[in-house]
Amino acid sequence: MNTPLPPAEELALIDRELAQLDARRLYLLGRRDWLLRLPAPLAWAPAAPAHPKEASAPSAQNVLLTLGAVLLAVAALAFTLLSWGSLGIAGRSAVLAAVTAAALAAPVPLLRRGLASTAESVAAVGLLLTVLDAYALYAVGLPGTDGTAYAAGAAAVLAAVWAGYGSALRTLRIPLPAAVLAAQFPLPLAALAAQAGPQELGWALLATAALDAALALRARAAAVPAAVLGAGALLIGATGSWSAASAGAALAPAGLLLAAAALGTAAAWREPRAWAAALAGGVAAVVALGGVARPALTGLLSGGAWVVAAHLVVALPLLAVVRVRAVPEPVRRGLALAGSAVAALAALAAGAAAASTLVDRVGVLDEVWAATAPARDPYWPGAAVPVTLLMAAGAGRWLSRVSPRPEPGTAAVILAWAGLFTAPELLGLPVAAVFAAQTAVTGAAAVAALRTRERAAGLTAAGCALLGAVSVSLGALDGRAATFAVWGLLGALCAAGAAYGPAPRPVRAGAAVCAVGYATGLLVAAAAVSDLAVVWWALPVLAVPAVVAALGPKLGAVRVPAEIAAGAAGILAVVLSTGRAGTLALVLALAAVICSGAAVRADRRALGWAAGALFAAASWVRLAQAGVTAPEAYTLPVTVPALVLGLLRRRTDPAASSWTAYGPGLAATLLPSLLAVFGGSPTGTASWLRPLLLGLAALGVTLAGAHRRLQAPLLLGGAVLAAVALHELAPYVVQIAGALPRWVPPALAGLLLLAVGATYEKRLREARRLKDAIGRLG
Repeated sequence: MNTPLPPAEELALIDRELAQLDARRLYLLGRRDWLLRLPAPLAWAPAAPAHPKEASAPSAQNVLLTLGAVLLAVAALAFTLLSWGSLGIAGRSAVLAAVTAAALAAPVPLLRRGLASTAESVAAVGLLLTVLDAYALYAVGLPGTDGTAYAAGAAAVLAAVWAGYGSALRTLRIPLPAAVLAAQFPLPLAALAAQAGPQELGWALLATAALDAALALRARAAAVPAAVLGAGALLIGATGSWSAASAGAALAPAGLLLAAAALGTAAAWREPRAWAAALAGGVAAVVALGGVARPALTGLLSGGAWVVAAHLVVALPLLAVVRVRAVPEPVRRGLALAGSAVAALAALAAGAAAASTLVDRVGVLDEVWAATAPARDPYWPGAAVPVTLLMAAGAGRWLSRVSPRPEPGTAAVILAWAGLFTAPELLGLPVAAVFAAQTAVTGAAAVAALRTRERAAGLTAAGCALLGAVSVSLGALDGRAATFAVWGLLGALCAAGAAYGPAPRPVRAGAAVCAVGYATGLLVAAAAVSDLAVVWWALPVLAVPAVVAALGPKLGAVRVPAEIAAGAAGILAVVLSTGRAGTLALVLALAAVICSGAAVRADRRALGWAAGALFAAASWVRLAQAGVTAPEAYTLPVTVPALVLGLLRRRTDPAASSWTAYGPGLAATLLPSLLAVFGGSPTGTASWLRPLLLGLAALGVTLAGAHRRLQAPLLLGGAVLAAVALHELAPYVVQIAGALPRWVPPALAGLLLLAVGATYEKRLREARRLKDAIGRLG
């Protein structure tokens, strides 16, 4: 704490500082007056910006020092390799020893003078010279020595020398990392020199990695070579384990892998940031123990699948470590991730085998109701696949209880369903038992989707139920009785699910759609059994939208999805009836009746438009079937009363839209006549008379709409008039286009695009004004 000054001293200090501030202020004011008296260009011209330095002083210095060190290293290599033979033994040794000693000693005075970067560069040259000294000693003094063994010893000596040198001069940053790098080679090179096998080399790599891990506790840079050499040892051990022909041959690789697992776990135990070492250790332990059991399981039927199951059994205890609080958190995290990774890989392998059984059922579509016996692959996976899937599901369920994330629970639902659904078929049960069991599993998944409170799990269970229903439905197509039994049962389950109020709304909506779909499928199947022609299948299919329309508000929250599915069934009925014009007209008329009945309700008035369109389409199809070439004789008697009714509607209700009042009546004549124009014969009197009369009528309707400011007459008349004009001018346009050079159409198109682009904003404003004007019409 500062001692306060006496009042007299503090007052004198304040007076001195105020005097200094006054003097500085007077100087700045004088400088400002002088600048103001300068000419304007000089006074206000901005100072030219100084060129920015492309490299700072330290970075430029480092580049120069690095280049110098590289040049010295190149010179040393050239001297050693090219000029070595011109000197005697004594001269050679003296020169290299002197240069090396000088290079290693020079950093000491350089550091005293504060030239750290220069000292680093010179020290790097000195370290390189020690490598050259080792090479010179081998080339001159020990030429008969095994090169690999000598390299191992030289690497050990150089690592020790560089470590001592770096410890003596701790300011230097290069020697100690260089010593760590050199220490990676002695044991692996010694193993290679002794002509050791892969396992011995793996032990050498693992021992070196252990030394690096111990050093990494004090120097983090050693963690990188520890990870690299440890990964090499794991790769050697895993390769030996997977290629072992017997359990005895797998013991040696298993020992190496278990040692690597112990090392990784110990590293994570000591260092909180080394959880990845525990992950690698957990995987190594699983591969070691699973590899010992692999040779015995491979000889069994579907042995590959049981090998996957064995590895999963070994990995499951790793997940239990999550609850052991005595184990440090990095170790628990790494081991849990290792167990999860093995479980995920096992689930993927088993899931691929299970998916093949589901995909095989698509082949039933080639021969529906053929009652073919299922063929068994000689490499059928058997019970190993469902066992693996169920164990993986248990692992996911366990993780969902200890993890707040939803992914493990979702995976558990999918894997449990896949295991239970594919088990009957993979176990080779009779076809009836397979269908019964799979239908039961599908129903259980649907019940879980309806009753679960977790949204993610519920939607996942619903997806599984849907996939199971599709698979069972495809399989049931192999026989008639199976089709009706399975589809009927699944349809009833879907209907019950749609009616279950407490269930989530998306699940109920999906159930409603499936119920409508199964009802449609059953009716199609019943029509197929009755040997009716395909076009008559449409009539029973129309019963589905009729029932949905009749139920209406009673469907509650699932009304909209049910109506959408019923609409799809109606479209299917129309498609089925397209083979015969009379049947198509009947189906269109019945569909119009259904829409009219639904449109009676106030919230479905829009279906009245669909009903009118369907009635008109049915009439046109009937006229086309009768060979009528003048549809106006049939449409005008409808158009005139419709327009009169529209006029009366507009008088009593001025707010009524022109589309409601005049749209149906105008469309009843204009559209069939337009179709007749486009479908008429190009020759004969009717070829020009019909377009002329239709064009005049469309022109009159357009002018009337413009005069009365009515949207429907204006747009309908204008569209028909444009279509007639296009029909009449099209042949001449084609002739003109054929006579023009080929470069003219692209040129005209380019000019058009340029013109539109140049006036784009103006055209856009005009289009908006046109849209607003049309919107204001009645």
